[in-house]
Amino acid sequence: MKQIYLDYNATTPISPRVVESMQPFLSGHYGNPSSSHALGRAAKEAIQDARSKLSRLLGCDSEEIIFTSGGTESNNLAIKGILMQYPPGQAHLIISAIEHPAVTSPAEFLRRLGYGVTVVGCSSNGIVDPMEVGNAIESNTKLVSIMHANNEIGTIQPIREIAQICHQRGVLVHTDASQSVGKIPTSVDALEVDMLTVAGHKLYAPKGVGALYVQQGLGLEPLLHGASHENGLRAGTENTPYIVGLGAAAIEAMENLDQATVKLEEKRDRLAELLLESIPDAKINGEGEDRLPNTLSISFPETRGQKMLARSPELCASTGSACHSSGKTESVTLSAMGRDADHIAGTIRLSLGWLTTDEDVDRAASLLIDAWETRTVHA
Repeated sequence: MKQIYLDYNATTPISPRVVESMQPFLSGHYGNPSSSHALGRAAKEAIQDARSKLSRLLGCDSEEIIFTSGGTESNNLAIKGILMQYPPGQAHLIISAIEHPAVTSPAEFLRRLGYGVTVVGCSSNGIVDPMEVGNAIESNTKLVSIMHANNEIGTIQPIREIAQICHQRGVLVHTDASQSVGKIPTSVDALEVDMLTVAGHKLYAPKGVGALYVQQGLGLEPLLHGASHENGLRAGTENTPYIVGLGAAAIEAMENLDQATVKLEEKRDRLAELLLESIPDAKINGEGEDRLPNTLSISFPETRGQKMLARSPELCASTGSACHSSGKTESVTLSAMGRDADHIAGTIRLSLGWLTTDEDVDRAASLLIDAWETRTVHA
């Protein structure tokens, strides 16, 4: 049975070009980047080259890239790194109600330590209002962290407008761009952010590598204390092969961005059209808003998304965030949007990628339509 993979927002396959770039550093070029001999210098140069490649994708200086183990560590470094420079009770954080657990969990940790945390809501279409963020700013607000694109429904947030309001009040801005880097433009200058998170495995690079853009001159309290790797912000011997892979993925994304965006939008919209033609009462979440070109969150009436996927074993998709796929956790995003329990239960997230074909789209639509039409038989 051929698997149809429509879960690219959960993770992407590693690009063959990325694998090829990593191979020499998994075997012959095994030196420690901190060593001064030839093998060490080769590793260090490869890391600096990868840093330069990722900086080109983000439109920043290479020195502003800090390599990490992934999006979760980058978010933790950004949020804790700013707040924990201040004593508890003297610093305040603002996040949104649609954030990934990699943001909400460190925020809750800081709250337990005594730091102030405010959670702003979103519209019924999943958009954070910049004015609501501005109204939540307090005299001791040090950081606002709002995701660039939502991982569940794909809505793109007005980060630049939020950043402009925050900077007028002297507040720093971080955005979790794990879902958007490589899918849409993510220039840090255009977004006007102070920090930005990258997750390699959403970008056709390996799992276990990521990065944090940190605006030059911005001080952070490190999460890991040790030697002075990564400008003193991330102690530990660098994961050279994976960092090289992330650099290669950044260049490939930059080269393919415009073309891939058009193709993904066409396939996503065709998938939506096929589903809505046969199931007219189905609803697209975030419809009418700017969304990631690959993401379709759709709610089917009179059924549960999990049951539909169970009846479609060929289809690899999810009912929401991969971090909430057990079914025991209600969709954070859809709840914040005010959707009722039946709507949330009937939702499936279909996220496409570079390898998605027209045949995959047609077959996925057919499988889901059959699963919905036979729902009463399997009830």
